Amino acid sequence: MSEAEKAEQRIPFSIRLFARWPDMDFNQHMRNAAYLGGSEDCRMRFLADRGFTMEEFRKRKMGPVVLEDRLTYRKELGLLEGFRVDLALAATTRDGRRMKVRNTFVRESDGAVCAVVESVVIWFDLTTRKQIQPADQLKAAWDSLERTADFAWYEEKPDLK
Repeated sequence: MSEAEKAEQRIPFSIRLFARWPDMDFNQHMRNAAYLGGSEDCRMRFLADRGFTMEEFRKRKMGPVVLEDRLTYRKELGLLEGFRVDLALAATTRDGRRMKVRNTFVRESDGAVCAVVESVVIWFDLTTRKQIQPADQLKAAWDSLERTADFAWYEEKPDLK
């Protein structure tokens, strides 16, 4: 299958949430940890919908490890406001062992982008405690995800020790 054909088959993924009381900070808008939690929920829902539940990761003795999160605020989200969290692939190595995913938080009432979270993720063997290449089915799940407009291939790097 050509890259153009693959691109046509890539799908967007999103979940709907709302700003809860424990998500609020002193300034009465959604706190940074709530954005990170929403990003994690979105990623785990994406994986679970494709058969990669926590139980499946436990059986395979592997899991995702977030190396870096970058959170950029654009607009406020207040208590009980509904929002959508979109997930897209921003970068990956060709073997899928390292990737950057982007979560965009969109306020439902007006479509405003409230925040963007970019996370660099690797796959980790829970027995050897080393970075691994994901199984073909897991790599295919991520490859099926919509890519960002600025998608880029990561250079291959040696395994983390």
